[in-house]
Amino acid sequence: MEGRGIGYPVAQLAHVEIYTPKPEETLWFFTELLGMEKLEQRGQSVYLRAYEDYYTYSLKVTERAAPGLGHVAWRTASKEALDECARQLEGTPYGLGWSDGDMGEGPAYRVRTPDGHVMELVWELEYYQAPDGQKSLLRSRPQRRPLRGIPVRRIDHVNLMCKEVGPNKQFFMDHLGFRLREAKIGHGGVEVGAWLSVSPLVHEVACMRDSKGRGNRLHHIAYWYGYPQHIFDVADACPDYGIRIETGPGKHGTTQAYFMYVFEPGGNRVELFGDTGYLIFDPDWKTVVWDVANESDLERSSIWFGGRLPESFYTYGTPDDEAAAPERRQAS
Repeated sequence: MEGRGIGYPVAQLAHVEIYTPKPEETLWFFTELLGMEKLEQRGQSVYLRAYEDYYTYSLKVTERAAPGLGHVAWRTASKEALDECARQLEGTPYGLGWSDGDMGEGPAYRVRTPDGHVMELVWELEYYQAPDGQKSLLRSRPQRRPLRGIPVRRIDHVNLMCKEVGPNKQFFMDHLGFRLREAKIGHGGVEVGAWLSVSPLVHEVACMRDSKGRGNRLHHIAYWYGYPQHIFDVADACPDYGIRIETGPGKHGTTQAYFMYVFEPGGNRVELFGDTGYLIFDPDWKTVVWDVANESDLERSSIWFGGRLPESFYTYGTPDDEAAAPERRQAS
């Protein structure tokens, strides 16, 4: 089945669910440091939003024994696209079946990637309606900018660690209509990274080869600022509040985006995107390929400037049995 056969069934990233063994500290990180708004708690889950997320929420934080990915939700281009995706995936190893949907959404069809990452396809999503006192005078902004922390603007993308990049990349392309924007090829022609999107963004999802060979892990979720200065502001605040910065601020060669990677207290990696990178409008875009068997391409694609990525960037993902979740220590 080719995704192009039914148009581009997926339209955008809607929300991500992460697991954390330290829910209160994880919520502190997202609300007090990154300025996100807590909307509601249901059981062991809390729903959060950034101030320029148009739908009700973009992050679901669920308490579990170990950090990791719960699921990734994608909005389809139409109800018809959702139904057609479900019809074609039903009975395959990827189709998991229908659910009644989560908070603020209608019926959803769940699938899994070849590696096992759980995805959710949904059409009906509620648009956020800011209560009195939180409405913005800027009519294109669903909520006024918070004065708490260094507030992120919207969810941007998710990066998945996979045993093999090829089958997972092909799943997104063949079944959900994603287009391959950039790729990294290693020794022996092995695919080590793929950046895919359904919009002019360079990527809404990336598949990264798991150097430990485990697969079905989360590398990171990413939130967007739009201004590189804000990641420097966060970088300045993190040491005072015991938040571990893994690497950055710096700039990627792949995507051309300004970035910083930190660990939220539950152990999940979070990327803070300082700008958009570049946008793709060419309908006949040719995939940018980096030969990372070549030392020069490896370094330039990973970091255009800002030093070298640490080994943990390639080895750590959640869940990770060998690494304890980084601690948040209150400033004295």
